[in-house]
Amino acid sequence: MEAPTRFRWVVAGLLFAASALSFFDRQVLSVLAPRILADLRLTNVEYAEAVSAFTLAYSVMFTAGGRLIDFAGTRLGLGVSVAFWTVASLLHSAVTGSGALTACRFLLGAGEGGCFPGAAKGILEWFPKRERALAMGVATTGGSAFGAVLAPPLIVAASQAAGWRGAFLATGMLGVAWVSAWFALFRRPEESRRVNGAERALILSGRESGGEGGEKPWPLAALLRRTDVWGLMATRFLLDPVFYFYMFWIPQYLHQERGASLEEIGRLSWIPFLTLGVASMLGGGLSDRLVRRGWSAGRARKTVMAGAALLTPVSILALSAPSSLWAVALLGVLMFAHGFWMTNYMTLMGDVFPARTVATVVGLSGTSGGLGGFLSSLAVGRIVQAASFGPVFIVCGLLYPVGLGIILLTVRAGDRTARSDDS
Repeated sequence: MEAPTRFRWVVAGLLFAASALSFFDRQVLSVLAPRILADLRLTNVEYAEAVSAFTLAYSVMFTAGGRLIDFAGTRLGLGVSVAFWTVASLLHSAVTGSGALTACRFLLGAGEGGCFPGAAKGILEWFPKRERALAMGVATTGGSAFGAVLAPPLIVAASQAAGWRGAFLATGMLGVAWVSAWFALFRRPEESRRVNGAERALILSGRESGGEGGEKPWPLAALLRRTDVWGLMATRFLLDPVFYFYMFWIPQYLHQERGASLEEIGRLSWIPFLTLGVASMLGGGLSDRLVRRGWSAGRARKTVMAGAALLTPVSILALSAPSSLWAVALLGVLMFAHGFWMTNYMTLMGDVFPARTVATVVGLSGTSGGLGGFLSSLAVGRIVQAASFGPVFIVCGLLYPVGLGIILLTVRAGDRTARSDDS
């Protein structure tokens, strides 16, 4: 009997690279902001407008991009999304003022909205249920964490070698390379010539009778009538702001509350994202192991999510930590838990919804999370200005148990629903 090939992990690697590239591209501006603002003579208000344009477009296009991918297919939909944001990234190299910068950020956000719905759909198409959570962790949370860790030093190095405009050109070229590899390598497993019969049978063994490929995505109105969809959206609305806060405010916290220098910030601020990347793969592997031991997929994912949610209040202790290093280590506990949580949250959607519709559900949840992040960013600035970072860290540490309660109340524990509610 022939051994199965392992081309599905090449696909996971491509999806990992796409999510890493999305975080890499969005961070070029933030890493180089002092130099760009000085060169273009922009104010902080103009910079905030550009950042907000990205967040707004990204939030809206999460749903639109997911819908596009469900109708056009993973290969075309995700390939077009990455190509679109690659062009937007390249255009940054030619901006000369605030209006052009804001427009480029809007286009970048519009393109990147399709990334995670496409990655989730690709994993669902290519992986059997017993491997799915690990693959999802690699392709989504792991890739984004990898991009967040590598971006600052590599972007600084590129700007030192070729200027800030050259840094945008360099990251744009990475996008061109990815798009070329994607269209050369990716097909659905039923169509790929790079898998043998044993691997194809392994991949398709977890699908329901009737398959996933020929049916249309469920109507959007039918999805919005479902309690589980609203539960997934509400949870993301609450918890995505925590991730945005950690990504954009930890350096400012270290500087303002801990008196850290820029050099110390550079040495410490990547650590929570490294723990996120490690945890995303460990969390996926753990729930996959439970599934292989006979647990239902829903029970396995939710059990791991429960453990992660109960760990997050530990991060509140960062407020009384004796040093910046200890504070970052304790903040890293929350990001470690987030890796376990988010990998299984994304996989849970693939367990509940079929491949022909999952990108839309991921998109709806991402739009909800993006809007939560947009609104919370405005609130965080005012809270920090009026009081301190303390209230924000306390809320962040307590939100995950609330999110767990919503998931347990609204998302059915079974492996997968059999049909849409519109029939």
